[in-house]
Amino acid sequence: MNQKKDKPVIFVVSDSLGETADLLARAAASQFDSGGVEIRRVPYVSVVSEIETIFREAAVYNSVITYTVVVNELREEISRLSKAYEIPCVDLLGPTLDAVTKVSGLQPKMETGLLRKLDRDYFRKVEAVEFAVKYDDGKDARGLIQADVVLTGVSRTSKTPVCMYLAHNKIKAANMPLVPEVAPPQELFEINPKKIIGLTIKAEALNVIRNERLKALGLNPGADYASINRIIQELEYAENIFKRIGCAVIDVSNRAIEETAGKISEIYYKGEKNVK
Repeated sequence: MNQKKDKPVIFVVSDSLGETADLLARAAASQFDSGGVEIRRVPYVSVVSEIETIFREAAVYNSVITYTVVVNELREEISRLSKAYEIPCVDLLGPTLDAVTKVSGLQPKMETGLLRKLDRDYFRKVEAVEFAVKYDDGKDARGLIQADVVLTGVSRTSKTPVCMYLAHNKIKAANMPLVPEVAPPQELFEINPKKIIGLTIKAEALNVIRNERLKALGLNPGADYASINRIIQELEYAENIFKRIGCAVIDVSNRAIEETAGKISEIYYKGEKNVK
């Protein structure tokens, strides 16, 4: 080996990627002379024989072995070889697991890679929320092509809140309002209709919702926006668009946002609408 045998080496051993242990090892190494401590990461250790190989290499140097390992068989082998080779080993995960078990009475899952899985889920959720905001209310028709799910319908059919609810379930949802005076973008007819869901509602229910919306804004409840004739016209227009697309339709009358989103999620995860 071309390394000096008296140079301290921290071996970072993990049955997953080992990012956590690596960061801690580097934090410790930074307290000594620059470059004075070498760090060697050994990720995805899965069998006992690999532990033996690590210790044989570590024995050549003035070594410390730090590890984040949850598999009991591997942990026991590290403990045994630490004594046999007289190499100090630092369990970075075990004491915390023991402490949490003691105060909570809960038992750890002892599964590898859970932190990384949580990180991936978190970032997928953030990405989906950002997507829903960016492509809300037909701001950019390009979002229809990129979306997992596209919601369309007339105003006040809960398109935006349902999209946000779906985003928190890591589904990228865009929505496109339908207004008789404004032609829908061509993209709405070019993407696969199986990922489009039309939202409709009973005219009487929408009349109440729109009147309440006008009152909240301090506007005249008698405005054309909330008139029953205008609402019927819009719903008929939307129904024709749905038929033209050939998409699924959900009636949101008397449905909670969570219920509508749950129905859409069910469709999506079954794969019936998850086609780009």
